[in-house]
Parts: sequence; C-alpha cells; structure tokens
Amino acid sequence: MKKIFIPFIALGFGLTACNDSFLDKAPINEVTEENLFKTSSSFKAFSWPIYEMFSDTQFGTSFNGSGGNGYGRDCNAGYLYYRSWKNVGSDYAFGRITDVQSGNGWYFDGELRRTNIMLSHIDASEMTQEEKNYWKAVGYFFHSYWYIELIDRFGDVPWVESPIDDGSEETYAPREDRKVVADRVLGRLQWAEQNIGTYSVGENTINKECIQALISRFTLREGTWRKYHGLGDYEDYLKECVRVSEELMAKYPTLYMGTVDVPAAGYGELWTTASLEGIPGVILYLEYVPGVKNSQASAIERMDSSPYEMSQQMVDLYLCTNGKPANSSNPLYKGDKTPYNTFANRDPRLYQVVVPPYKVVAKAKTADDQRNWEYTDNPEDRTFIDYMGPDLVCANPGEGMKLLPVSNWSAELIPLAPNLIGGVWNNQNTPTRLRSNTGYYIWKNYSCYEYNMNSGLSQNEADKPIFKIEEVLLNYAEAKCELNQFGQSEAEKSINLLRARAGVDKMIVSDINDGFDPDRGEYSPVDNPSSSVKVDPLLWEIRRERIVELMGEGFGFYDVRRWRMAPWFINKQHHGMWTNKSAFNAGEQYLMDEDGNQLPANDPTQEGYIWLEPDPIKSGEGWQERYYLYQVPLQEILLNPNLTQNPGWETGGGTTE
Repeated sequence: MKKIFIPFIALGFGLTACNDSFLDKAPINEVTEENLFKTSSSFKAFSWPIYEMFSDTQFGTSFNGSGGNGYGRDCNAGYLYYRSWKNVGSDYAFGRITDVQSGNGWYFDGELRRTNIMLSHIDASEMTQEEKNYWKAVGYFFHSYWYIELIDRFGDVPWVESPIDDGSEETYAPREDRKVVADRVLGRLQWAEQNIGTYSVGENTINKECIQALISRFTLREGTWRKYHGLGDYEDYLKECVRVSEELMAKYPTLYMGTVDVPAAGYGELWTTASLEGIPGVILYLEYVPGVKNSQASAIERMDSSPYEMSQQMVDLYLCTNGKPANSSNPLYKGDKTPYNTFANRDPRLYQVVVPPYKVVAKAKTADDQRNWEYTDNPEDRTFIDYMGPDLVCANPGEGMKLLPVSNWSAELIPLAPNLIGGVWNNQNTPTRLRSNTGYYIWKNYSCYEYNMNSGLSQNEADKPIFKIEEVLLNYAEAKCELNQFGQSEAEKSINLLRARAGVDKMIVSDINDGFDPDRGEYSPVDNPSSSVKVDPLLWEIRRERIVELMGEGFGFYDVRRWRMAPWFINKQHHGMWTNKSAFNAGEQYLMDEDGNQLPANDPTQEGYIWLEPDPIKSGEGWQERYYLYQVPLQEILLNPNLTQNPGWETGGGTTE
C-alpha cells in the first residue's frame, strides 16, 4: 500500500514555533504576516504545525512517537502499572503531589496561538467563500480540540480566541464558567460540521468526519461530567453524542479485521500496521515514514526500558470468551493460580495488549530451520505460540505483526513469558529484556516486521490512529445507556460489533442484572464523596467494554474522573500475578496473600500474588476529591490577579503532570 506523507512534519518557511518576532521582523523579501495569509495554499502551509497537536503530550490521547503518553495517562487511572525504581504505585494514590508553579496544561500559546493567528486572517484573505469556510472550520476544530483539554483539566478557563500579546486584555482575562465555555466549544464544532463542505487540501486532513468524531468524544465527556459532578444540563450533550455518532456509524459500517486469521487481529493491528490509509473505520491517523518522521514505539517495547505493565486487577476485568466475567461462577474461567489458567478462554484483546504466557528452549539455527528456538516437551507451553499466528521468524526486521516467542530489538530470544524481574528459569537468571514486575508485560505497539535499533534512531513506521470508529461505537453505547435508551438493538449496532471482531460472545442485555458481576465498579456521589455506590449493571458492562477496547490509548484518566470512579480504580492495592517464591532470586521480590499482607522474604515455600505496593488507604493516603480538577499554576495566579484557584487547591499540593 502506497504511503502518502502529509501534515505531521515541519515543511517550509512557517513551520517553526510561531511568535511575534517571526511575524513582526521577517525581512521584506521573505514571508510576512501581510503577504502570507492570502490563498488557500498559504493557509495550508501555515496550518501544518497545528497538526502537531495530535502528538502534543498535553493530551492524554496523543501519540508522541514512543507510545508512552497514552500508557502514562492510563497509569494515572489505575488501568496500567508504571514500573519505577524509586516509587511504587500511582502518585495520586500515595500522596506524591507537589505544588505546580507553572505549566500543568495551563497553556494558551503554541498550536492554540497559531490557530488563533490563522483564524484572525481568514476574512481578509483573497480566498473564495468555500475556502474561507473550510479554513474557519479547520481553525474551529483545532481551537476546540485544545479547549476540550483545558476544560477537562481546569473546569472554568479564560476564553481566548485571538493571538495574545503581552499586556493585551485577554492576558488578564478571568476564568469563565465551564458550562459557558463548553457551550461555545460545542457551538463552534457544530458550525464547523455544517460549513466545512467538501473542499479538501489532501487525504488524511481535517474533514467533516473528523469534526464529527471530536463532537462525539466531547459531548460524551462533557455530558457525563455534568451528570456525575452535579452540574446539570447534560441530556442535550448526550443526545448530540448519539446524533453525531449514528451519522459516523452509517459512514463507517465495517471494522478492520486484520491480516491474519486470529481473533482480535484487527484490533491489535490498528497499532502495528505500516499504513492506515484505506483501513476500514480509521477516520484520521498519524503517519510515520522511516527517515522522514520516525517512531520508536515498537523498539521501546522490545527493550528493557519500557516500564508499562498491567496489574492482576485489570487482567481480571477482561471477560471470558463467553461474554461473562472471569469469576468462579463462569465454567470457562480456570482461575489465576498459573499464567496459563489466567489467560485461558479470555477476551483475545488481552493477548494483543499483554504478552501471553509461553516457554521455549533456545537452540542454534540450521540451514533448514532459521528459528533459534524449539518447543518444550510440555504442550501447554506452546498453546499461545500456536494461537498468535503463523510459524514465522521474528528477526530484525522479521515477518508478521505480533508473534511468540517475543524477542528484543536485535532479535535476541526471550525464551519465556512471564519474564519476571528477579526471576529464574531452568535455574538460570531470566533474560534482562522485556521483563516485568507484575508478570503482565505490555506489547500493544510491538511488531515483528519493523526495523529496530537500541537508540532513539529507530525506524519504526507503523501509523497510529487519531480518530477511529471503535471509539465512536463506545461513545454511542454509553450515551444511549445514560439516556436509558440502550437495549439489544443498540448492543448489536455497537458493543457486539466489537465483540464479534474480538471473538467474544455477544452482549445479551436481558442477561445483565445485579448478579451478572457482583464485583462491578463503584462511584462516589458528588453529594457524598466519602461513600460509594455500585454502578448500574448494564452501564458497568458498557464501561468495561470501553476500558478493554481503548486500553493503553490514554482515555483512562479522562474516563475515571468524569465517571467519579477514580477512588475505585486508583485506591486499590495493585498486585501482580500469583506465583511461588522459588520463581525468584532470593530477596528480589515479595509476595502477598489474598488479603494484601506481605509474606516473609526468606520462605521459599510461599505462594502468593506478586507484591507491588502497600494499601493506599491503610497508608493514610488515597485519591482526594480535589484531584478531579487540576491545580491552576500558582505563578499564573500571581501574574493574573483575576484568576481564581480550583476548590481544594488553595492550600497547595499540585499534580505531577
């Protein structure tokens, strides 16, 4: 498939950081503000750096070339676990919060300022009305994209729609009510949707469908925030989410199934495919081209420097293939006392995110067999090797997408998974690559065909989705459920499409009641934050589907905050898989019993879950109510006396971002 590389690299004169000195002091024989903004081509050139918003680390769902941004936000949510040599657990769970003097996402420059500059010159340009409408719609899209993040972080924010100069009135603007700002954002997006037209500046650029995808995301996020945080006026947002999502669902009726006959292959390959051009369901994507704009996401996951893992609690959240929870009442669930049992009969999306268990024996390559391994005598050791696809060679580069056994960036064999830090295998220390504390190593971006190097020069080329129909299906399902309009018909149009690709039995709405998952999640009512209430059973299953489908993509911290479920996810005492002490070198890892008590380090007969962290609540810490909104940076309040602080932050204690 031919790759066409567009908006995501700096090209030409105007693609450096935008500032007054560039616009005011450019030599007369070069591009100036006066002669730049005339034609659609000049607006196109000026707009390219704005697309860098999609890899700006301010946004949890952006992709920054290494895959860490989305993973990091899902760690904040308690979905994933960050392996650190200094601290354990989430900073939000263990009180490692310091005052924020500047930053924290309180930005009104960068791509936002460039967007405002572009918008301010459209009306006076020489473009046709069709072209003006197009560029205004594009400007409104990016302005809204930025403001959705500001609203999510801070609630009330100043409204800035023109380039800020030092001393201008907007420099000292007060914060405006969240609902007022959100309504303006939605109004701009709706205008853009209605007026962008069919004019285009190229493939894989902002169009009507991108705008609709952002409306779908924003209206669900804002509508549920208003509902669960007691702001009111949420139903119109949820109805708008349904409206725009249904339009997109009609335009993108097909999901990508992948290149191999493996359940959930299409789900996994959305993150490992060389080109997403023409892939079903992909609305907008970030392009990578070796030697032009490189990624190192796969390379990092094939080193020992990737710190992202999954805890046992989140593995437990994945259903079995019969569409029912993994608990003792489910005949397909085999328990969690061995890795093979834990992974047996589970939602195959788990296998695309976490390396499944296996074991092989290293051997020398021969002329007839280029593999550097062979199967063990235990048939169970090869179960997932055979499951994941054809018997190809994962060299550097090799063949295929995700194959077992895994190997490092130079194709060094990793003979087993889980590959535990401090672990032993056949009385030898386990390889130092692709290790984990929990036993559940994340490999969402891992691919076999991409070329890798042990440096920042990796030539990974897999494109990454920005907007895709899978998220829209989930937005639709959740909005319909929040409006009490979700039945079997809605399940067939949304959740069951995702399950069919994953190889999981359908959601049968009539089967879901209080007893379907007694261990379902809980939320904290806004009028009584210290209490907890079980989530409605059907709504919980829809949220579970969202968590699983979007795992590692950075939606987690947005979601647990808008649902008011942060304590349920973050205050857990996260632990790794069940194992025995003899699997570790002495003293390098502790185990814990099912009650969270740490077991003695010097007893080689002990079995238990891998101990990762103490209980946050017993430690006197845990999620605080003020964390739902970020701290306004203290320096900003000093510089602008019209700014106010968010509730609970007046006495200090900022976030870590």
